Amino acid sequence: MFNDIGPLELVTIIVLAVLVFGPEKLPKMIQDVTRTIRKIRDFSESAKADIREELGPEFKDFEFEDLNPKTFIRKQLDNDELGLKEIRNGFDLKKEMAEVTDAVHGRESESSSSSSSSAGSAGGTVDMTKKRERLAPDERPPFDADAT
Repeated sequence: MFNDIGPLELVTIIVLAVLVFGPEKLPKMIQDVTRTIRKIRDFSESAKADIREELGPEFKDFEFEDLNPKTFIRKQLDNDELGLKEIRNGFDLKKEMAEVTDAVHGRESESSSSSSSSAGSAGGTVDMTKKRERLAPDERPPFDADAT
């Protein structure tokens, strides 16, 4: 519950509590707070038990933490019924990124050169790189009225 409170913050809270409530009333306040927290926990546990009872036996493994979208998605992706691990392991991200980088810079990578040689015999490859045309010294560059 208080995982992110450091020792200095804890000492500050204790000193402030002593100053605000006084040393006589502080133990009574701590007892009241702990009793209230305990009642809230008991209430939430009984509410969870009531909901599980109302849902019936088909939801016996239902966890309320699954209602959090991040937890639900993580649990579903870890489930290997869909074969997602094989799909995830089938991608070589470094190789894919190298191919994209080579295509952007106009170089041929090792894997794309072997695939393009087979594709070249089937019908040729398309050069997707943007090449700038040289203009004559007295020629004006093209103007696109929609782009300005």
